[in-house]
Amino acid sequence: MWKTIADFFTADNSTPVPNSLPSPPQSPRLHEQQDNWTEGQPNGSHSLLVVSPYTSPPHLLDLATLNPSQVYLARVLSILAPVTHAYAVISYTKAFNWETVFTALATAVRDDAFNWTEQFFYIVVFRSRVAPSTDRGHLEELDKRAHAEAMKSGGLFKYWFGTPDADGRNLATCIWRQREDAHPGSSGEGHKAAMRATINMYSEWHIERFKLVIGNNVERWNLSPWTG
Repeated sequence: MWKTIADFFTADNSTPVPNSLPSPPQSPRLHEQQDNWTEGQPNGSHSLLVVSPYTSPPHLLDLATLNPSQVYLARVLSILAPVTHAYAVISYTKAFNWETVFTALATAVRDDAFNWTEQFFYIVVFRSRVAPSTDRGHLEELDKRAHAEAMKSGGLFKYWFGTPDADGRNLATCIWRQREDAHPGSSGEGHKAAMRATINMYSEWHIERFKLVIGNNVERWNLSPWTG
């Protein structure tokens, strides 16, 4: 059954959803945001997209490697943002402005008379609690190296991470073209080094996986826990 938002809480690290969440930002028209998509890219190339907090060339997504539907999704994910400061501890499906993202995607494909057919994507969520003794500068360097490896292997549309809250809790998420892309993207030495560091740098951590299905003409969408 299709749902606008699927409820999925993590028992160990969840807290009640606040009674009221801030309104998500207004959805921009994608063609009006094109200058922002390529901001900071070398040689003014319009095939490269900033898809993470890291903006140097090894971290950019080459849109030329994607099919047209994937390009639409990658671009619209530039407006993905949390709708509450509690994103690290509430349901992933309620932590971000998904409705805004898919409204923008539906508008873009409709305005361009583009035939979007139903397809699905793979999402990984990393929830963590940073130990007080953590060297966050070193943590960032490990993260940047792992992200560059993932971009080189291909298929990563979006990487987002927040700032640890007062209790050290944080959330990071990757949106992949397909699950098969995530395997080589996480098998490099940089990613292995980052995973080894979790033993000393995090007092808690766990991973959640989701399946994102976007229906024909973006008329419906669904986020649900990945199975299988």
